[in-house]
Amino acid sequence: MENRILGLHHVTAIAGSAQRNLDFYTRILGLRFIKKTVNFDDPHTYHFYYGDYYGTPGTILTFFPWEGAASGRRGTGQATEVGFSVPAGSLDFWLNRFTEQGIIYNKPAKKFEEEYLTVLDPDGLKLELVVSSTPDNRIGHTTDQITDRQAIKGFHHVTLTLSSIKPTADVLTEIFGYKLVAEHVNRYRFATDAIEGAAIIDLVEAVGENRGQVAVGSVHHIAFRVKDDATEMKFREIIERKGFQITPQIDRNYFHSLYFREPGGVLFEIATDNPGFTADEPLEKLGTELKLPPQYEPRRKEIEQALVPLT
Repeated sequence: MENRILGLHHVTAIAGSAQRNLDFYTRILGLRFIKKTVNFDDPHTYHFYYGDYYGTPGTILTFFPWEGAASGRRGTGQATEVGFSVPAGSLDFWLNRFTEQGIIYNKPAKKFEEEYLTVLDPDGLKLELVVSSTPDNRIGHTTDQITDRQAIKGFHHVTLTLSSIKPTADVLTEIFGYKLVAEHVNRYRFATDAIEGAAIIDLVEAVGENRGQVAVGSVHHIAFRVKDDATEMKFREIIERKGFQITPQIDRNYFHSLYFREPGGVLFEIATDNPGFTADEPLEKLGTELKLPPQYEPRRKEIEQALVPLT
């Protein structure tokens, strides 16, 4: 892999009930629960990670479950849709599954000649299951009810809704190396050829729409992928020279991160592949134990008592 932005690394959103979130993403969607830890800034709140079996960047959806917090509102200045890639011919399976489970969804439609199914998670986060028009050879996580003929492969795209797309588009093209590949009405599709999957960002220009509110049922930030620390720090220099306020590198245990807010208001992160999710537990046991950042390990008993029990 080159010294480039390698598409999406992860997306982090906000949930309400921790148990309800866990049930939906593992039992209904079939993602693997790969890490149970806590919010670095609020250790009495969980941080859940879901993805493929290996915890591969480009498949990782994470959540801060804040019990009893207010719901967010979709609008401008937000990531408003998270798209997952699913196998061709699988949408009927998902339609039947959502119907049986009482999940809210819309009938399949087409966007840029790709068939997709919109579904809302229990907190109202808008998800799309997309049959990609280009080959996606990633292997999804399977369960006793979801086979590799239906399993979610990882991210297909993320949609940002903005009052004006140009400043954000400039970040994607001039800094991150994306190119405009398609447009329809007010939706503009940008993609990178640096990676096969998780390579698309859609920008929707919603002039005059109210600004969104990030809370329960909303995306908190989206993270772009780089292979290592050296590449990440080169991007930090570039972003700083462009006049953006960007954080120092922060160790998130499973990746190293930089954060800055793009001109449209969405919080962007750049995250490394290293050290990965097996840094503190073996692959076969990912997500089975509560893992704490080192600074919180002395407070384990207090933190465990404060967290909502999970089944």
